[in-house]
Amino acid sequence: MKGLEVEDRFESAKEKIIGVKRERHSIGILSEKTVHAVLKNYYEPDEDCQEIPVEGMVADIYRDGRIVEIQTAHFNKLREKLARFLPYYDVTVVYPVPRIKWLIWLDEVTGECTPKRKSPAKGTPYLIFPELYKVKNFLRNENINFRIAMLDIEEYRLLNGWSSNRKKGSTRFDRIPVAFPEEYVIERREDYLQFLPIELPEEFTTSDLAKCASIPVGLARITMNILFHVGVVKKCGKRGNTIVYVIDE
Repeated sequence: MKGLEVEDRFESAKEKIIGVKRERHSIGILSEKTVHAVLKNYYEPDEDCQEIPVEGMVADIYRDGRIVEIQTAHFNKLREKLARFLPYYDVTVVYPVPRIKWLIWLDEVTGECTPKRKSPAKGTPYLIFPELYKVKNFLRNENINFRIAMLDIEEYRLLNGWSSNRKKGSTRFDRIPVAFPEEYVIERREDYLQFLPIELPEEFTTSDLAKCASIPVGLARITMNILFHVGVVKKCGKRGNTIVYVIDE
């Protein structure tokens, strides 16, 4: 999909859920699931195709034999739906990841918001892999695919924490998507190759992946577990106690 078309669709979905007046003047009426609602309307603007009963469950989106589920976290909660849907339907699971996040603090008493501050943390598409691990038994089913929606987000947090500035231990109030700059698609086995950086040596370890992808070793370990499970990499030996992998052609 072309960039301008994506941008227009995203802005339309955002306007439909948030609205100019709500966005500017009444953040308090937004729901905890604003990201979910915006993405649902991005992937399917027709409300007649949203929240549809299918196989005894309710699909976020159903159109022409295809199901889309927007899952912001906890893929383990999808297991029953996937078990019921996948024998009969193509299922796309959309997982939003904050690429860039701005923090805004909301005073519950006065309703005032602080100026937004950019978080130093930057999201990575590899964050889907701990979630994929929770539905590992479904990954080789040809009817399942995934979309990683990399979003720029404004996160509103309540000033109700336990620290002196009331920020530590605070409650997340809502996340408002402001831009949709990038999407990663996993529709077939070969699509997992995009998570193996070109800088990797021919034979590589989990630590090599962590270094080349700029992710923590623990996240690289889960990523490699999934890549091995779906048949993208295979073991070719050891260096001491460390397993060495190669791309499985």
